[in-house]
Amino acid sequence: MLRVEGTLAKNREAIAMTFKLPNDIATRPIAVLGAGTLGRRIALMLATRGAEVRLYARSAATRDAGVAFAREQLPAVLATLPGSKAGTIMGVDDMTAALKNAWLVVESVPENLELKKDIFKQIDALSEPDAILASNSSSYSSSAFADSVKNPARLLNTHFLMPPGITPIELMSCGQTDPAVIQLLVDVLPGYGLTPYVVQRESMGFIFNRIWAAIKRETLAVVAEGVASAEVVDAIYSQATGSQHGPFRLMDAVGLDVVLSIEENYAQHRLGLPEEPRILLKKMIAEGCLGVKSGRGFYDYS
Repeated sequence: MLRVEGTLAKNREAIAMTFKLPNDIATRPIAVLGAGTLGRRIALMLATRGAEVRLYARSAATRDAGVAFAREQLPAVLATLPGSKAGTIMGVDDMTAALKNAWLVVESVPENLELKKDIFKQIDALSEPDAILASNSSSYSSSAFADSVKNPARLLNTHFLMPPGITPIELMSCGQTDPAVIQLLVDVLPGYGLTPYVVQRESMGFIFNRIWAAIKRETLAVVAEGVASAEVVDAIYSQATGSQHGPFRLMDAVGLDVVLSIEENYAQHRLGLPEEPRILLKKMIAEGCLGVKSGRGFYDYS
């Protein structure tokens, strides 16, 4: 079992506030804000211990699709987890109702910093005082919106990859997170079929996404330069690494608009990144090719 030790504690600000951990987490609900590609998958995994999971989205179509996906996939996920128990997955269109008595709130909205700052102000005002506030942001550190929360000791990043197929989850302090919060999640998340990894210092892209970003960028460049097609890149990558899916299949699954947002954020903070991958993504998005969710990306899903 992972333990949160001195390095993480040293990274906290000296004036970090204290936080009382939530009680009765086995029976209290969990709120997931955002029902897109990852939000619905997060809700699915967190519904494997018997509690109620509330999936919030303003769009009725997105919310309903997210709930339907999570409910449909739940039996198969439960079959892989000894001792698991089906929870209740429900769609909610009111944030106050979604957050009521929740011990854990996971934000999974688009990669827009101002949007995240705004939503965490709302979460902070409406959530229970002992609720843990988590961001599933793929590229923004939670320190970027810590000012939106009165007590940042309860705020952190919980970066899910692509469950239920890819189940690591990266936990990263906002710089003021109480280490007990991270340790609690380290202890309980394996029960939800997730493997926690603690990021020991603030890192844009955490651990996996820093590596994955380089892979995405180079594979996009290969296609943008006309060196090979997406199909050929995926084929050689899968055969050489033993991976079931190549980079372009995975990017289609995430959504090319999300991939572009992440890459744009990297480009703002890391000067000198090549433009060709972003140009290719912008061209495809302009043509309505967003990946699986639009029926076509680098592959045809119609």
